[in-house]
Amino acid sequence: MSIDQIVEQALKDGYLTPSMEAEVGRICDMASELSIEEYMALDRLMGALLTGEVVAVPRKQFINVMEELVISRSIARVAEIEATSEKSLDVGDIAAYALNRLPPLYATTEEGAVYQRQKAQEELQTLINEQVDSALTRYLDRPEFFPERQAITPTKQEGTVLSQVSKLLGDYAPGFEGKAPISE
Repeated sequence: MSIDQIVEQALKDGYLTPSMEAEVGRICDMASELSIEEYMALDRLMGALLTGEVVAVPRKQFINVMEELVISRSIARVAEIEATSEKSLDVGDIAAYALNRLPPLYATTEEGAVYQRQKAQEELQTLINEQVDSALTRYLDRPEFFPERQAITPTKQEGTVLSQVSKLLGDYAPGFEGKAPISE
């Protein structure tokens, strides 16, 4: 949408949503210079906001209590496993897997979050534990693909991307075309 379209929509509806506001900000940030029409539209919007003809809808802060509970459980379980093994686990992957299999519990106030947290601990803690354990099992059982792979990193002599790619190609296709590696 253009600034003109957003302003017209806001004037028609009587409110400016956070997404409309973000789009106006994105357009202003991306443009090196705004047109006269865009400045006039923004001026109309500012006037409408000041007079109350258009109301800016505030952004609402949401808390997903389920995230807190799953991450806490994931961290505890990962710590147990890492303490008794040589494995290094990714808490983010494990928590995301479990969260995708659990219902969200959103709250907009701290009181709501306390209620949701208590409800989840009473009614859903077993399910949370099962899903985190399932995520851990899945994570630990996944095959290690290409364990011999190495990250492309600069060496002392070869620090440019071109030389890294050349070395990588040389490693995977030695003797191709029988030419020496590309020099800088």
